Amino acid sequence: MSSKSIKQKRGGFFGLNFDQIIKYFFGGNAIGAVVVLLLITVFLFREGANFFPQNWQSVELYRKSGKEYVDNIREVVNDHTALSRYLQDLRERQTRALLKSKSLEETNAALADFDKFNNAFDSTVDDLRSLLGDLTDATTAIEDKFKVNKNMIEERSNLLKAGKKEEAAKVTVQDIDLKKEILPIQATFPAYQEKSAQLKKALENLTATLPVLPVKELQPRLEKFKNLTQQYLAGFPAVEQNLKSWDPEKPVPWYKAISTFFGTEWVTNSYWQDWYGLMPLLVGSIMVSFIAMLMAVPLGVCSAIYVSEIAGAKERNFIKPYVEFISAIPSVVLGFFGVAVLGETLRWLSQQAFLKWVPGFPMTERLNAFTAGCLLALMAVPTIFSLSEDALNNVPRAFKEASYAMGANRLQTIVRILVPASLSGIISAVLLGFGRVIGETMVVLLCAGNRIEIPDFTQGPAAFFQPVHTMTGIIAQEMGEVVRGSIHYRALFMVGIMLFLISLVINFLAQKIVQKYRISIG
Repeated sequence: MSSKSIKQKRGGFFGLNFDQIIKYFFGGNAIGAVVVLLLITVFLFREGANFFPQNWQSVELYRKSGKEYVDNIREVVNDHTALSRYLQDLRERQTRALLKSKSLEETNAALADFDKFNNAFDSTVDDLRSLLGDLTDATTAIEDKFKVNKNMIEERSNLLKAGKKEEAAKVTVQDIDLKKEILPIQATFPAYQEKSAQLKKALENLTATLPVLPVKELQPRLEKFKNLTQQYLAGFPAVEQNLKSWDPEKPVPWYKAISTFFGTEWVTNSYWQDWYGLMPLLVGSIMVSFIAMLMAVPLGVCSAIYVSEIAGAKERNFIKPYVEFISAIPSVVLGFFGVAVLGETLRWLSQQAFLKWVPGFPMTERLNAFTAGCLLALMAVPTIFSLSEDALNNVPRAFKEASYAMGANRLQTIVRILVPASLSGIISAVLLGFGRVIGETMVVLLCAGNRIEIPDFTQGPAAFFQPVHTMTGIIAQEMGEVVRGSIHYRALFMVGIMLFLISLVINFLAQKIVQKYRISIG
């Protein structure tokens, strides 16, 4: 063996030959990527793992401080407020109808009887609302007292661990008996019975004789209000029974911490009780993504088919760069465009007479799920277009030639040969586009309306024109304001974990679908 061959075999760095250096270089980068992904996963789960224990403690304190008890009364007051809003909406409808033929003074005079009825209805709950206010202050004070004492216990424990016994002895820790603290709250039950009975009697007397509306077409709405009031009063016995049977010492089951996370309320920095319910955010993300993909998939795939199989060289050189350039536009710029141009344009179109047949038109909010979905569709089109075109171009030319040889025309060849043959690539393109959409933050934060509630799906397709909030949007909006280690901080990380798991599921399904079609085509 020549000296040159020996040197080539033994040469390189640290006795490695060139092939080994290449192997370890690229292998090291692959391992680095895996390590980074692993670190991100560990960080997410480490920061979010303590959410459920903290949430469990929060729910327990919510019960033991008496807030759960008071919420039964709060529900009665809130339902009364909802009925008041119904009357206010009825008043606005009458005003709009009367102003078409009367002056403002004449309109107010015509609505005098209705206004008297409305004001009388509003005042019926004043006594119960006053009781609720007193109970709210009392339970909040109990909760604050417990939290302060808990902080004192933690401070003393930290001082003892640090060996500062003298300073630890100066920290005052109280022995709080929560059961004893809430006895005065439970003692208000007779007062609630008295005030709720007065409320029931007042509402029955008030709705016995309804005023005659000056706009006769709206009279059925007032009759519906009477029925709603009767349903409201029918729920009083159940509330009273809940107050009677309420037990502050009843253990809170562990799964309550999980079920509240999948609840329908996301309320933070509340004067009363914070709730971290994922469902409004999850529904908002799904709605916006659905709208975006409904638009982006046909546009992206059909554009790819046209450029790959139909367009001439000049058209291809013109269309492809312009479509792909969309991905270079910063998302914040698209968000500004949605706020200033697209939202206003859609609202103006929704007010046109020839579009009144569209569900949800005219739009009441220019920033909503549909506006955000349109912009996200624009962002997803380049990804779907580029990858779909590559998949179509990778179909062997022999497939196309064989189809034409069998007498198939261009449309038949595209639909029956090229698309099925490239289906795995097209599906991958669609799923990657979906990943881009569901993970987008700035556009939804600017254009989705940021209303944290589940849209009213009883309105049908009109629900897609209501404001929503998304999982990515809530993280971007609130993460900068939370205290590290707090329950709010942990809740946002749990939202991030849910996004992470959704991405894993999407990628798993993508691999299964691609594998299935590759096998079937092979």
